Amino acid sequence: MTNLLEMVIEPLEQVFLKFQVFLPNFVAMLIILLTGIFFAWLVKLILQKFLKAVKFDSWSDRMGFTSVMRKGEIWAKPSVALGRAVFWLLVIVTVMISLSSLDYETLNKLIVSFFEYLPRVFTAVLILFTGYVLSGFISRAMLIAMANAGYHYAKLISKAARVLLMLMILAMSMEQLQIAPGIVLAAFSILFGGIVAALSIAFGVGGIDAARRVIEKESTENPKKSNKDNIEHI
Repeated sequence: MTNLLEMVIEPLEQVFLKFQVFLPNFVAMLIILLTGIFFAWLVKLILQKFLKAVKFDSWSDRMGFTSVMRKGEIWAKPSVALGRAVFWLLVIVTVMISLSSLDYETLNKLIVSFFEYLPRVFTAVLILFTGYVLSGFISRAMLIAMANAGYHYAKLISKAARVLLMLMILAMSMEQLQIAPGIVLAAFSILFGGIVAALSIAFGVGGIDAARRVIEKESTENPKKSNKDNIEHI
């Protein structure tokens, strides 16, 4: 009978001891989680008010970010969407930090991997954001310059240049995230080269008539100019 009681009581004692160790860590996890969520909400509130004060929504409309958001089925204002994104990012970081307080080896390895990978995500997002702004600026500058110069395909060329720039920027961001870098590089090379070749052929074939007109115009103007020079020389 005594042996039977010991067999029952001993596992219960072990469970109780483990619970005593787990309970403080669990309470610490809850405190960290609740504090972090409150801090994230406070940061979101301050950030949204700041963005509204500097008229971030109007700037996003001018730069085209709002239209991109609408195409992606995001109907919130840019300031609100950015505030929510920052809020959930802080919540995810808080969850990871709170889980580390449980002091489990597997969770700790996962959390370390997450924080090591987080700078890559930030860099990739920064590359995408900066690249989107620069590609829009370059595309618009090309459109204005070629339109003022009288090119008929100014709009098409500027859009093609922006697509090529965005492909390059997307490949750079995916390479930064280390998402199958070999496949990304090969796919980008094939796609980029194919688009350039297609555009070259399209403009080459479509520009035959234009080139013929330019050559005919030059050939008709040159004799007149030479005759005029001969008359002036006499």
